[in-house]
Amino acid sequence: MLRKYKRQRNSSTTTTSSTNTPVVAVVAAIPATPEPIAPPVVVSTTTKSPPLKMIISGAPASGKGTQCEIIKDNFDVVHLSTGDMLRAAVAAQTDVGKLAKEYMDSGKLVPDDVIIGVVKDRLAEDDCTENGWLLDGFPRTPAQAEALAKSGINPDCFLFLNVPDSILVERVVGRRTDPVTGKIYHMTFSPPEDEEILGRLEQRSDDTEEKVKVRLEQFHDNVDAVKGSYSEISVEIDGTAKPDVVATSIKEAIQQSLAAV
Repeated sequence: MLRKYKRQRNSSTTTTSSTNTPVVAVVAAIPATPEPIAPPVVVSTTTKSPPLKMIISGAPASGKGTQCEIIKDNFDVVHLSTGDMLRAAVAAQTDVGKLAKEYMDSGKLVPDDVIIGVVKDRLAEDDCTENGWLLDGFPRTPAQAEALAKSGINPDCFLFLNVPDSILVERVVGRRTDPVTGKIYHMTFSPPEDEEILGRLEQRSDDTEEKVKVRLEQFHDNVDAVKGSYSEISVEIDGTAKPDVVATSIKEAIQQSLAAV
């Protein structure tokens, strides 16, 4: 009996030992500093509007100069006149500038091909290609408009300030300049309040009714043909309204042109 019990006890112990083998758990090592998660790539779908390219035309005293300054401020474009461009090209001694200087020094009119060269060079400069441009009163003739097109210069918008000749004559004849400050007054619309200033005002020699009518005839001889060159992008603005009203009409016209680009 005793031997049998011992054998059973030993057998039980052995079985228990084999079933109680310790289990070793394997745990993956966790890094002390987790790896950073890369942010998602954001692809921008916004595109910058192309720079505006504009021409503004109008007869002498149509208010073109005033509106050019407002357009420049509103749309941050480069305001360009042929006179300024010619003088800058001559001062910079560019090839076309040297050629223009020869004509100017001899008292001759600078031919269209030279002027177009000056304009083309200026419009290719960084400020114009990045910000856009506003050509002030150019082209003046259909030949100049055709030459611009052949040079690859194509505006987005052609603005025309329409003012009747009778109002233009009144505006010009009434203009006076203060020789001390250079400020321009008008004897009907904006006379000086100071009697001292009033007494020293001067009238330009070509601001007479006879001479302004000659200038208007020259303007009308070419303007319709120039407008015809840009009929698809031409916008006529009533230039008889107050400057702020005219500026609003111009701004709306330009914004419509922007939407169409």
